Amino acid sequence: MFEQKKFDTREQLDLALANKVSEILQHAISLKGKASIAVSGGSTPKGFFKLLSNKDIDWKKVTITLADERWVDINSDASNTRLVHENLLQNKAAVAKFFHLKQGEELCDQTLAALNLAANNTLLPLDVLILGMGEDGHTASLFPCSAQIKQALDSNNENALMKVEPTTAAHQRITFSFASLSQSKNIFLLFCGDNKKQVLDKALGGDDIFEMPIRTFLQANNINTQVYWAV
Repeated sequence: MFEQKKFDTREQLDLALANKVSEILQHAISLKGKASIAVSGGSTPKGFFKLLSNKDIDWKKVTITLADERWVDINSDASNTRLVHENLLQNKAAVAKFFHLKQGEELCDQTLAALNLAANNTLLPLDVLILGMGEDGHTASLFPCSAQIKQALDSNNENALMKVEPTTAAHQRITFSFASLSQSKNIFLLFCGDNKKQVLDKALGGDDIFEMPIRTFLQANNINTQVYWAV
């Protein structure tokens, strides 16, 4: 299931989403003393990040992480961790905790096991999940081209985090699985432009989740994805 909210400008979208997410995070803190949010990379969420970072939230009680990450050095232009540190972990949000997905030099079984344990014990289920969407219909690093896609989209997958090797995109990835992401209490899909709107329309016009993994978040009856998009 999904709901669409269309905005005339990216600035309107960023402001509306920042207001909505800040309310959710602060409400979660008031209920249980902490809150968690996973965000996605790319240029689209930068404006949202900057607005959210200035919100009056008890940021010391918020843990921020990524829906997925490329296994690259943190100083690389391809690093989503760098993106978040430069655009979201700023201003009032500078005191928030950050759950690193990229830890160590090699994405080995031992590293994955440790990250899974930590994520399950301290982070999940997420209060807020911000997803993006590629033109091939991937979201997070749930790539239709990868050999891991069936495991990644398996709703019974016991692994919160897993390694993915896309064949149509650069870099080895670590990603939260669909099983873990789908448990998020508030899910948002964020995109801008006519090209991505065409991708959304294509996703809504079919039901093969392995062709376009974003369909899992748009068509499952037990998931309510809020689609925020601007022309």
